[in-house]
Amino acid sequence: MINFRRSKDRGHFDHGWLNTYHTFSFADYQDENFMGFRDLRVINEDVVIPGEGFGTHGHRDMEIVTYVLSGALEHKDSMGTGSVLHYGDVQRMSAGKGVTHSEFNASQSEPVHLLQIWILPDTKGIKPSYEEKHFEQHEKRNTLRLIASKDGENGSVRIHQSARIYASILESQQTLNHTLRENLYYWLQLVRGELNVNTHNLMPGDAAYLSGETLLQLNALTEAEFLLFELK
Repeated sequence: MINFRRSKDRGHFDHGWLNTYHTFSFADYQDENFMGFRDLRVINEDVVIPGEGFGTHGHRDMEIVTYVLSGALEHKDSMGTGSVLHYGDVQRMSAGKGVTHSEFNASQSEPVHLLQIWILPDTKGIKPSYEEKHFEQHEKRNTLRLIASKDGENGSVRIHQSARIYASILESQQTLNHTLRENLYYWLQLVRGELNVNTHNLMPGDAAYLSGETLLQLNALTEAEFLLFELK
């Protein structure tokens, strides 16, 4: 079975300093049909204007993965971590028993565009931890590059859940077939471009979610960048 979550149906708020789209229920946006997908709880697409951002705030018992699409995102947290993330960087913060952090646009002239992803952990109350890695474009081009996994396989960031996140940049008119594992669930989030997924067209911000399928058939109508989540 394949279903779709269209970009236009996401929760949307323009706060002036922040233009944000919520794939799942989050903060003031609530949709009982989209409270999450398996252990995937949040996909927020955020654009933050220069010099603004999210002030210090706390989290508990959540795996938070940030995928930067453009610009520069400055991160600081109560573990003493400080970093500026750019396109190609993937950040994982395990909130565990409690952590505070802030995220600001590090540029005074350019917006920062990012996806913030929350995944429910398999164990609560762990010691908070942080990790970031950079993935070059060529590593993702016309293939599925593993960027997050439970065991840190193939140089991916390590998350505390039996889930995998892949990133891909599929060149225009290129195809990619991926065999789906039995009894697992898949969520594909299109970031840029136009993509045909099992004969269905997706536009930027659209998502397809699958269960009981054996094959993912992808054809890029233009150059397309997307994330693929594999979940229990």
